[in-house]
Amino acid sequence: MTANPSLRDAGLGTLTAPPALPAVLPGATFVDPASADAVRAHLDNVLPALDSLRSQSGRLAAWGVELAQRLLRGQRLLAAGNGGSAAEAQHLTAELVGRFDGERVPFSAISLHAESSALTAIANDYGYDDVFARQVRAHGRSGDVLILLSTSGKSPNLLRAADVAARLNVTTWALTGAGPNPLADACHEAVMIDALNANAQEGHLIALHAICRAFDLEVARHTPAQVPGRATGGRP
Repeated sequence: MTANPSLRDAGLGTLTAPPALPAVLPGATFVDPASADAVRAHLDNVLPALDSLRSQSGRLAAWGVELAQRLLRGQRLLAAGNGGSAAEAQHLTAELVGRFDGERVPFSAISLHAESSALTAIANDYGYDDVFARQVRAHGRSGDVLILLSTSGKSPNLLRAADVAARLNVTTWALTGAGPNPLADACHEAVMIDALNANAQEGHLIALHAICRAFDLEVARHTPAQVPGRATGGRP
């Protein structure tokens, strides 16, 4: 009996082992020159992303302050992205529901892409372009904030979410790569990072942490000082 090749093996073709690395002295690490150059180039390209963010630091601070004021009034943050941007949006909501640096009360923040059952049901019934828009219709209330992350600024599901949010009087902010781009145009405000996509995405995390700095400072201005060793709410 002749075994049929698996689908996986059928698409791989003939694989060859990589060449052996040259011998190195004990305790030394071999670094391929091309790989080292690629890493240095990537790290060098972080600098334009940082410069782009620094030029928009005022907007990041304003977002942090406004977000704190709204959430202190009982509004909510909704966040969404695709792929790596989804992970970063979820990072932000975790900082708000949990904490950033200091102890403080939790705030309402939902990552729409993390609602896996809702997301897959909506994608199955309505199509992937509607996975965020329908959730914004469900959760969004006037005065809430929706933050959308995309390095390309072209994702149809984020554009539809921005459109629905605008009709519900939900404020929309975009974190994108280089502009102009459709998502930045569709949102009320945007921070566009003028850098390569990978470096822009790294810049997004820095931007989110910067927003959290301003957010926590504004929250501290409006809440009583915490008693050391005492929880702010819920179980200790």
